[in-house]
Amino acid sequence: MPTILKSARTRLEPMKTVARAIKERLANVVSYCAHRVTNGVAEGMNSKIMSIKRRVGGFRNRQNFKTAIFFYCGGLNLDPQ
Repeated sequence: MPTILKSARTRLEPMKTVARAIKERLANVVSYCAHRVTNGVAEGMNSKIMSIKRRVGGFRNRQNFKTAIFFYCGGLNLDPQ
């Protein structure tokens, strides 16, 4: 393991903060470097669902909410050939 992660031997507090952050998230950093996958797609989908929720202003039940999500995010062709 690199020296910077074993102990912070600097007096610069920002460097210590960065070293601690990397040490705490080392498994995630290594996983990203190995697979090059982020959760950006999931975050984007969640953002779209929350915008649907705000736009409509509430649903009478969960099924109506799920139907709206499928309608807006499902990519349905409403004009079939």
